[in-house]
Amino acid sequence: MSETKSPLPRQVADAYVDDLIALDPVTGTYLGVKESSSRLPDLSPAGQEALAALQRATLARLDEAERQPGADSDIERRCARLLRERLTAELAVHGADEGLRAVGNLGMPAHSVREVFTVTPSQTDEDWAAIAERLRAVPAALAGYRESLALGLERKLYASPRPTATFVEQLTEWADTGDGRGWFEDFASAGPEALRAELDEAARAATAAVAELRDWMRDVYAPAIEGAPNTVGRERYARWSRYFNGTDLDLDEAYAYGWSEYHRLLAEMKREAEKILPGAATPWVALAHLDEHGRHIEGVDEVREWLQGLMDEAIEKLDGTHFELAEPVRKVESCIAPPGGAAAPYYTPPSEDFSRPGRTWLPTMGQTRFPVYDLVSTWYHEGVPGHHLQLAQWTYVAGSLSRYQASIGGVSANAEGWALYAERLMDELGFLTDPEQRLGYLDAQMMRAARVIVDVGMHLELEIPADSPFHPGERWTPELAQEFFGAHSSRPADFVESELTRYLTIPGQAIGYKLGERAWLLGREKARERHGDAFDLKAWHMAALSQGSLGLDDLVDELSQL
Repeated sequence: MSETKSPLPRQVADAYVDDLIALDPVTGTYLGVKESSSRLPDLSPAGQEALAALQRATLARLDEAERQPGADSDIERRCARLLRERLTAELAVHGADEGLRAVGNLGMPAHSVREVFTVTPSQTDEDWAAIAERLRAVPAALAGYRESLALGLERKLYASPRPTATFVEQLTEWADTGDGRGWFEDFASAGPEALRAELDEAARAATAAVAELRDWMRDVYAPAIEGAPNTVGRERYARWSRYFNGTDLDLDEAYAYGWSEYHRLLAEMKREAEKILPGAATPWVALAHLDEHGRHIEGVDEVREWLQGLMDEAIEKLDGTHFELAEPVRKVESCIAPPGGAAAPYYTPPSEDFSRPGRTWLPTMGQTRFPVYDLVSTWYHEGVPGHHLQLAQWTYVAGSLSRYQASIGGVSANAEGWALYAERLMDELGFLTDPEQRLGYLDAQMMRAARVIVDVGMHLELEIPADSPFHPGERWTPELAQEFFGAHSSRPADFVESELTRYLTIPGQAIGYKLGERAWLLGREKARERHGDAFDLKAWHMAALSQGSLGLDDLVDELSQL
């Protein structure tokens, strides 16, 4: 790490980003660092420990930085607050050896190895030469990952069996996309003819490494963990909840809040469903009616273009009225997700110089017909005014924050809470008056409330309340959770199954949407009370989006002061 005389917290944070990129070129690629394009991280136990050593050294430097003159300014204080909370939470996860059982259907090390290729620059022959080198690094990266999992087996630190089975299925799809070639070979086929032999050879080796990992997971790992619990229990859940939410939550209160939102939303959904299908037994009967008879977009290319238009329209109508958007922030691209991933849509932020714009990704799951009710509020969430406006704004104001705050220091519940707040904001502003679209919005809100209920409930094996219409008095299991989620969602069965596997894969993450939204709403309410009639929502939005990330225990305090 490069030292300066008496560094302040923001300098410590930004030096950490530089050193992290050296260890983790995947992070470097997402930030737009060209030199990262040819490498992959060390996913072995030694690589994990090197990252932890960097985090511990950074915390020691932060201790010194916070004693320096000027460290108590608002901008330095916020950065120090975030950096300390994030590194402490990450070290707690590492100290519990969670990286030795990191297996699931999304967000795991093997997923990052594949997905980073979708954002690696690929415009020039030089870019593709770097991609060829990165392809050649895939076998070593996956071997390091396997080494970590093997050590986990030795220490009897087991992943959940259900996510493991799903991961084996995903590896099978990555190894053979249906035409005798693997995903990496399909990806490399877009490269220039001048590098064809080199790319094909590297891609074949990457595919062989995927198949080798798949065979080991199927034949060695899965049998070894057979009978292990799918849920994590209160201690591990609390640790992961801290990691994803940036606060030590009262988990029982969060569970009760999920149920209160469930009852509120169910009543509202029933009223909206009556407008669509009078007399429908449940709101989901009305939504099933929309699956057949509601407005649809036909075709994959057509839905991508339609979603692009939806985001472009939102930018035009919101800019200057409820937001003040810089020109680079006004650009966002709609994309179709590569096959073989989870079923949920997602967003990738722009590179630091905006040469790669923010992008939304729609997994089609083999479909070619897409109900509109299921898309509108989701793209307000993923795109505009949701993830894109927040994460692109962080990138835009990075110079007045720190590189850390604007990029890798994000707290999941802060970002997901903003995106869910963004959906609600569009409802408040009158963008969801169409009954189909509004019922779809409420269905999406219900899904986030159900996430709190089942994620906390099944991992802690809590009792279902007596006033629940679903199995009152019983204790949650993954099977009951999937049944409940399926009964309270318009999503198809494969989506529901993917979602449940997701909650088993990354416990504590799914609750951050609703709990984060609650924090954003409370912060806005307190700021409104503080300013009275002088409260300016546009000014508050831009100040809120320009302060960088914070954990939920700090977010309400900071939002209230804006």
